[in-house]
Amino acid sequence: MSAAAWPLYGHALAEGAFLEAAASGRLHHAWLLEGPSGIGKARLARRFAGYLLGAKGADGKGLDAGSDDPIVALMDAGGHPDLRWLSRAPDEKGKVPQDIKVDEIRALSRFFALRPAMGGWRIGVIDAVDELNRSGANALLKTLEEPPEKAVLFLIYHGERPILPTIRSRCRRLRLEPIAEDETRAVLAMAGERDNDRLVRLAAGRPGRALRFATAHGSAALAAAEAILKAMPKPAAGQLSDAIARASVSDDAFDAFSGQLLDWAEAKATHSPAFADTWLWLSRTLSEAREANMDRAQTTAKLVAGLQKAVAAS
Repeated sequence: MSAAAWPLYGHALAEGAFLEAAASGRLHHAWLLEGPSGIGKARLARRFAGYLLGAKGADGKGLDAGSDDPIVALMDAGGHPDLRWLSRAPDEKGKVPQDIKVDEIRALSRFFALRPAMGGWRIGVIDAVDELNRSGANALLKTLEEPPEKAVLFLIYHGERPILPTIRSRCRRLRLEPIAEDETRAVLAMAGERDNDRLVRLAAGRPGRALRFATAHGSAALAAAEAILKAMPKPAAGQLSDAIARASVSDDAFDAFSGQLLDWAEAKATHSPAFADTWLWLSRTLSEAREANMDRAQTTAKLVAGLQKAVAAS
């Protein structure tokens, strides 16, 4: 048998829970795969989807389907008739939309109403729930409230934007945590980054995040965020202007900067409950900025000002 098509390091407990549910014959119709970005949630969803669609490991039971599996080939080519994977894809002009469109969620509901083309399951993946606007979230809720037979929905959730409690309550949740350092090194090695201590530190158990932000712009934005946070609540004027400039240069840079602020607030909240409100404010501000298509520099300045106020009050 060929090598695994979608190898995954860590998350054995989540995989075991899914396989146990599938073997029981009582598979839940919706799964919320939650955890910080870059830890493998999309890869896990692909492994789950492949398993249900008939791609099996060497033992006929596991999730490590080989790259020569015909189901794997269909999925990788985007041609499996019983799989719909929704994400923010560039349009014909190369522009990435702010959100997953509500029409795509409605189309997913219609897809679920059809019989499986290959006689098994119909699978939907939303990557990610954080990228749904209010209309999309409400449309998704309708699908969750009336689950069709032989259909499973996997919702990837980075935790960057609040989601409706009613969506969460209708899903079986699998919480994924950052992976171990040796597992991180293995993932980075697959991407051609061997013995890169800097990326291992940057990953903090989230190798996908490290690879995404390993660009010059991403690294500079992360450094600017760290400098701002270290100087809170009174960063110097030069640090502020530098942060705004570095964070606003590209989408990856902005995501790196804002993600660092969110991670910092979340970590603080474990020791000081007041920072939970700070995290929520940051998350909502980012959500509103995305919906309004706000300028990156303007949003960066707003995030830093709000964080200064919260830290000074703590």
